[in-house]
Amino acid sequence: MSDEQVRLAELRDEIDSLDQQIMDLISARARCAQEVAHVKMASNPDQDVFFYRPEREAQVLRRIKEQNPGPLSAEEMARLFREIMSACLALEKPMHIAFLGPVGTFTQAAALKHFGHSVVSVPLPAIDAVFREVESGAAHYGVVPVENSTEGMINHTLDMFMSSPLKICGEVQLRIHHHLLVSPKHKDQEITRIYSHQQSFAQCRQWLDTHRYGIERITVSSNAEAARRAAEEPGAAAIAGDMAAELYGLEMLASSIEDRPDNTTRFLIIGREEVPASGHDKSSILVSMRNKPGALYQLLEPFHRHGISLTRIETRPSPSGTWAYVFYIDFEGHMENEQVRNLLAEVDDEAVELKRLGSYPIGVL
Repeated sequence: MSDEQVRLAELRDEIDSLDQQIMDLISARARCAQEVAHVKMASNPDQDVFFYRPEREAQVLRRIKEQNPGPLSAEEMARLFREIMSACLALEKPMHIAFLGPVGTFTQAAALKHFGHSVVSVPLPAIDAVFREVESGAAHYGVVPVENSTEGMINHTLDMFMSSPLKICGEVQLRIHHHLLVSPKHKDQEITRIYSHQQSFAQCRQWLDTHRYGIERITVSSNAEAARRAAEEPGAAAIAGDMAAELYGLEMLASSIEDRPDNTTRFLIIGREEVPASGHDKSSILVSMRNKPGALYQLLEPFHRHGISLTRIETRPSPSGTWAYVFYIDFEGHMENEQVRNLLAEVDDEAVELKRLGSYPIGVL
């Protein structure tokens, strides 16, 4: 046996030994997670117990990223732990996560990125259906898109918060990569039409004009639906992401065709309970102001005076009357913080209505 073969055999033995240690430690962690669940249930025998704690998981993932020794990247190490925590949590009861479907959409990808793959993901046909599923208790949490870096805010999501009692419990950002996909059995045929969602067409407009000019573009309800049609129809292609391509067995004619490489969509996690502070949080509110000169200044000035950074402000028509408006505001900090409490008390004094949508950990992954 050569020196190389001897060294490879030693390294493989070491890997086998490490794998066994990793498995033993994961099993020990899972048993500890089970014990945590039993303690919670014993302390609250007559109440619904929430095993998933967004603030606790955010703290764990932040610590993993900060203490990661390498050579794996901090992001990759955190993703591995995300899946371990997801699997441990599912030992007691897998969570049901509602998302804007169908299966194979970017919203499902965001749900799995945030919660891990050990949840039961429930596709629903519309954003309001996701809200209803969580409000009724049929799903533990919901995932809905709220903002795209190129196309702006998703107004339907903002409008749902005006009437819904749900709280924002978290956020997740997903880099959006669009691919031109075809079925392997039809790939030799000329493409005569391309299916996709209207936002995906908008995000790939320059590429399409340059490389597929003149081919019919047909808008459908989702990229997953586009992938399904491309899988079935000769001469059809779809613009969709990795999950839809895998689900429908499609091949890439061109990858990452989005016009902006930093194309990112932000999703919100919605639930029924408020989230305690995690140490690095964001808050969201809806504010309706009186229609008078200086109203916007009166709304924003306290944020500046209290040194609180706004991360988003958006205006939506109020459902209560013509030419009345509601401001959707994201800002850094948690509502448990005294400085934020004082700020919101000032805003409340000037506002017609102030609705606290929730405080939640800033996205870790």
